Amino acid sequence: MKFYIIPLIVSVFFTGCMDTTLAPEDYAYFGGEIINPKKNYVTLHLEEGQVDTMYLDEENRFFKKIDHVESGLYAFLHGGEYQLVLLEPQDSIMLRLNTLDFDESLVFTGIGSKKNNYLIKSFLEDENEDMHKKEFFQMPPEEFESYLNTKKEEKLAHLNEFLEKHPSSDFFKNIAEANINYNTYFYKEAYPFGYFGDSKLVHYKDLPEHFYDFRKDINYNFKDLRECATYNRFLLAHFNNLALSSYYKNTDQHKYFDRQSLNYNLKKLELIDSLVNVDPIKNYLLKMNVRESLYMTDTPSETNQLLASYLQKTTSDIDKKDIKTVVDKLNRLKPGQPIPDLTLINFNDEPHSLKSLIDKPTIIYFWSSNFDLNHKNLYYRTKKLQDKYPDLNIIAININDENNMYWKNTLKRTKFTPQNEYRFENLNEGIKTLITNSVYTIFLVDGSGQIISSKNSLYSEEFQSNFEKLVAQK
Repeated sequence: MKFYIIPLIVSVFFTGCMDTTLAPEDYAYFGGEIINPKKNYVTLHLEEGQVDTMYLDEENRFFKKIDHVESGLYAFLHGGEYQLVLLEPQDSIMLRLNTLDFDESLVFTGIGSKKNNYLIKSFLEDENEDMHKKEFFQMPPEEFESYLNTKKEEKLAHLNEFLEKHPSSDFFKNIAEANINYNTYFYKEAYPFGYFGDSKLVHYKDLPEHFYDFRKDINYNFKDLRECATYNRFLLAHFNNLALSSYYKNTDQHKYFDRQSLNYNLKKLELIDSLVNVDPIKNYLLKMNVRESLYMTDTPSETNQLLASYLQKTTSDIDKKDIKTVVDKLNRLKPGQPIPDLTLINFNDEPHSLKSLIDKPTIIYFWSSNFDLNHKNLYYRTKKLQDKYPDLNIIAININDENNMYWKNTLKRTKFTPQNEYRFENLNEGIKTLITNSVYTIFLVDGSGQIISSKNSLYSEEFQSNFEKLVAQK
């Protein structure tokens, strides 16, 4: 991959656009070039609720001067994907990326680029490491701790080498160290769920006494990390783990762990409310947890209790409205309700009513090219079921936020048959109606269009039970 064009781009932008003689010292410049753009703009999220939209020119480049910038990690989004850029006053940062390989192709140049290239490389290494977490979750606790400590020390040593070669601000150093620490902490919090599994999770209490010593160093209100995926996923795993203590006090010690337990999910909301004080962080954690909990319950009384607890704790009026809308729509997707009718477009660009496609037991799943492995697993799993049960119908709906040809090219590249493939005529309407901004949503519907289940994984025992009953009825 050739990047030699970047110095020229930087020169054109910075010599043609910058006039720093009159600029205040807290400005920064941010721009770049998007290869194979999916949209005609890039958005930069500076503060909660403050979004800058930067439109691409005829050469797919964008540029922005940001006045009064504060040192921070800021999210930039394009075509349904996002990454972070660390901006500090007087930075002049350009990026170049190819949407066909979004994260891996991302490169920064300009003043402030070295720290950002370091961070993006660290994020990619963490992603690669995460692909193997199932393997090291099988290690005994002592071996697992030793492995984590070794990896952490290696990363800190690499950071120190970088700082020796490229002196940087204390802000960058703190962010880089925090990313290493919270990545390690995440694995500690997720470990009991992976090692013991739901059937033996009660044994989390048997972990070594010092296993969670790191918790004394947790900063629940690290505002500068509010956009950082490493920090956010740590907090989500941490509160999942903290709530176990309450769960096992009120549950049969030998019972299979039930993540749908109302008391367990209410306890998580309570813990978040008591420990987190920074509103953007608290509101994000509350919203993520209550959404997941609401998706897992079909009981109106439990839905009402979860909603009441959430509304009492969040400070975001926007989030309150969103969650109330989710509840209203989920109530229309309960078992026994008819599947909402929507217009789908097939591979030949022909419109079809969703209900018109359902005249026998049907599995409806959703896929995105951003989750390639998940897409392949869903395709082959449903194909196997259809081979076994010829009277089964499959409807696969793409939810990528890209143009029509990108969707078709993905199917051609994977050589998947387009026979059962569709997209929404109106993507936003489809996602909002079926609450399907997730590739993990699966609908099981009978031949009359009545919903049998809408929350179970294709691989769950409950889905298998519902599926076998439906096929037997047919």
